[in-house]
Amino acid sequence: MAERYERHRQAWTTEEIQKLHLLVNKGMSLKAVANALMRSEESTKSRAKQDKLKIQKLR
Repeated sequence: MAERYERHRQAWTTEEIQKLHLLVNKGMSLKAVANALMRSEESTKSRAKQDKLKIQKLR
């Protein structure tokens, strides 16, 4: 069954964008960042790409 996300189809807030930058700069994985923000991985990935952030791959 598909996961349900708290912030589905809602605009990104300034606080969420700041938290995204912080978590990505800490080197967290896409899945961990998405879970922390209660966003889908796809949404998180597209926002990171829009902000020119590089999310670490799992090793």
